[in-house]
Amino acid sequence: MFTTVAEFKTAWSSEMSKVEKLFDALTDDSLNLPQQENIRTLGRVAWHIVTTLPEMCNRFGFKLDGPTEKDPIPTKVSDLKNIYVSNGKKLLEQIEGWSDSDLQIEDDMYGETWKRGSSLYIFLIHEAHHIGQMTIMMRMAGVVVPGLYGPSREEWKSLYKMDEPAV
Repeated sequence: MFTTVAEFKTAWSSEMSKVEKLFDALTDDSLNLPQQENIRTLGRVAWHIVTTLPEMCNRFGFKLDGPTEKDPIPTKVSDLKNIYVSNGKKLLEQIEGWSDSDLQIEDDMYGETWKRGSSLYIFLIHEAHHIGQMTIMMRMAGVVVPGLYGPSREEWKSLYKMDEPAV
């Protein structure tokens, strides 16, 4: 749970840059991969990340415009990224009006009562979960995975002049 607005702003800025880096690694064609039964496409998971930002955050005090999960998934990575970045920046702007005590306000979240500091934490963890999911899907689809929480396999050689970790 976040106890200060500053704590969240730091974490959110870091997480937002990771999603931007992840989206930068995608191509428009990669959005339809992998195409396997009962597995979402990269585009569907990216869309979920984009649409969850306003859907979840609007439940606990923000006013973010945005598409819903039911809207058509954009076919261009740049469109996904632009919507995400726009709402991510609005989130940072709007939280400027919050005080640390606002993180103790309780809201109805999916039939439960959550403090806003917890909601922000769960929101961030939810996004990290789907970032991890996307990196696995990218690897399965042959898309080069960027290092987000540490170097990716491909970055070992280029960044550290070391052999890739054993598989």
